[in-house]
Amino acid sequence: MATSDPIELKRDCEVIAVPSGLRQTLPKGTPVRIVQTRGGAFTVSNDVHAIFRIDGADADALSLAPPSSVTPQPQGPLTDQMIWNALKTVYDPELPVNVVDLGLIYSCTVTSNAGGKSIAVRMAMTSPGCGMSNVLKADVETRLLRLPEVAAVEVEVVFDPPWSQARMSESARLQLGMDLEERAAPALVQITRN
Repeated sequence: MATSDPIELKRDCEVIAVPSGLRQTLPKGTPVRIVQTRGGAFTVSNDVHAIFRIDGADADALSLAPPSSVTPQPQGPLTDQMIWNALKTVYDPELPVNVVDLGLIYSCTVTSNAGGKSIAVRMAMTSPGCGMSNVLKADVETRLLRLPEVAAVEVEVVFDPPWSQARMSESARLQLGMDLEERAAPALVQITRN
């Protein structure tokens, strides 16, 4: 969904600035334009052409219903499938593919602590110069912190080993119109628990 019509925020709204990844609050009444909707989030620009991500859970601030890709918060004990499902809602802002299918997640470790569970994620970017790393990190943190029992999330961007297209899933390659024949098998990532 994209619109050229400005929308006034109906309430103060937490946003993530693009590309810095800094969290801030846009005040009620701020005019924004929706640039894209992907992964349950809205990318908007304001009247001075700054760009922000608004989480789908805050769609009411835009006078919209949450996107259909926004799922209710899971209940019950934390499972590996909950983690994968949350990570699959984080999309590279420049590609229509989620970070899991792009092969950007290198490791995910869940540690039990007295105050809840901590999740440590090691992830790559599609290029070392990617200016969106802070936005992707913030999106991963936000999505994982919503899971039951999760008290802390740490996301580290790594460049060793370098990311390559061989890490992409078959569905990502098909979605991006890439040749499936030239693909090496990606390393499968397991969620480890400490």
